[in-house]
This record gives sequence, structure tokens and C-alpha cells, in this order.
Amino acid sequence: MFGYVVANAKALNGEQQARYRGCYCGLCRTLKERHGELSRLTLNYDMTFLVLLLSGMFEAEEEQTRGRCGLHPAKPRDWWRSRYSDYAADMTVALAYFKRLDDARDERRIFSRADAALLRKHYEQVKALRPVQCEAIEAHMAELTKLEQERCPDPDAAAACFGRLMGDLFAVDEDPIWTPRLRAFGEALGRFVYMMDACVDRERDRRSGSYNPLLLTDRPLDDAEELAMLKMLAADCAAQFEALPILQDVDILRNVLYSGVWSQYMLTRKRRKGETPDE
Repeated sequence: MFGYVVANAKALNGEQQARYRGCYCGLCRTLKERHGELSRLTLNYDMTFLVLLLSGMFEAEEEQTRGRCGLHPAKPRDWWRSRYSDYAADMTVALAYFKRLDDARDERRIFSRADAALLRKHYEQVKALRPVQCEAIEAHMAELTKLEQERCPDPDAAAACFGRLMGDLFAVDEDPIWTPRLRAFGEALGRFVYMMDACVDRERDRRSGSYNPLLLTDRPLDDAEELAMLKMLAADCAAQFEALPILQDVDILRNVLYSGVWSQYMLTRKRRKGETPDE
């Protein structure tokens, strides 16, 4: 359910690409400083989006730096971070921990179990720093696990649960006006991402027997119905986003929401039709 909230880099201009990459690198460095070198393996673009969103929403002060890093030593890179980079780094570790647990349980991956064990200490540190968010993640993941174990055939139930998890992550600041709208956007994005993940993994889950609510409905959706459903969820997500007063990096954020998030799904559709990804 993670890994979809990425930019379509080809549609970004040079300045936007540098800004996006700088946020990603800033989050990577923040992960290392807060949770050690190995935590950088949990880095993802989903939380990069969150940094851009929250920093733009609340006009957070940024630390701008240029330098080399061990992962890319060839030449110096520009990177930046805000106070939301700290928050996103902590949530990256928390979500990675639960994803490894989920993978180990659902697909019996030995390496996922080992990864979860390595992350547990860091997750406990995050929980001590951010108990509200971590308790919310635990509650929502427990609810999702229950739905999966019961083989719940209602896609909306699982999608809504994941939406509530995302809503809680996005509602980081207690702003009486904008926090409820950020929560609503996070919930809409979470519902969309969950259903897109179910669509992308449909055939793989059919083969493996893994839980996928789209495989348990009375009548499976055909490709046209599936796309129509995702477009409806995306429209709700877009409406919630456009209600937020964001000016900084708004073109990058729109690129992610209106183009980038569709990348994996469109590749999956092409493969189903026997087309190559380049067609």
C-alpha cells in the first residue's frame, strides 16, 4: 500500500526536479541522524510528498545545504529539510516496521521478519516521541489485520480503515481550521491508494491466495469498472487537496496527485493487455 505517492519526474522541469530531489535527500539525511544508517533503507517518496505538503501548508522554515553523502559521493548535492522532515522520518520508520510485520505475516517472508526485528528498537524510540501517531497506526493496522483474517469481502471497509490511518498521519498539527481538512485529504488519499494497490496486486494475490477484497466480491470488476472506480476516488482526493491553501511547491504536489500516483497502475494495465511498458 506504500510506494504509489511519487512524482512523474519526466513531467517536472529542471527546477522542480531539483526541489523534489532536495526534499528526498533531506529526508534521507534526517533518517540517518535520527535513526541510524540502516534506517535509510526505509526511505520512500510517500513521506517525501508529506514533507512537501506540510512544509508548503504551514510555510515552515527550511534548512538549505549542499554537500556530498556516502550514497552519492561523486558530486555535491543540494538538499533541504524543515521541521516536518523530522516528523516524516519518524513516520517512515513506524510505517516500515508495520509493513515488514504485515509482509512476514501475509507472505511468510523470513527477511521481512528479520527486518522488523531490526526496526523494532527504532520504532519504540519513535513511539516514545510520538505516542499519539503510533497508537493510531497500531489501532488501524490491528483493524486491517482483523479484516484480512476474516477475509472481509467489502473493499470499502478496508480502504476506509487505511484512509483513517493516513488521515491521522496528515493531521500532525492541531490547527483548528486546517488540521481537519488535512485529515480529510489524508483519508481520501489513503482510500485511493488502498484501492489502487488492490487493483495492481489483483492477479498476484489471486495466484498467491493473499487477501484482496476485490477478489472476494460477488462480481469482480472488469477493467473499465476498475478504472472508473479509481477515477472517482482520485476526484475526491483532488477536491480535498484543492481546498488546502498551498502555494509553495503546488505544481510538484499536483504532478504527484494527478500523474505520478497512476504510474504503477497504468503499467499494470499495459501488461494485462500484453503491451510493453514503453508502448
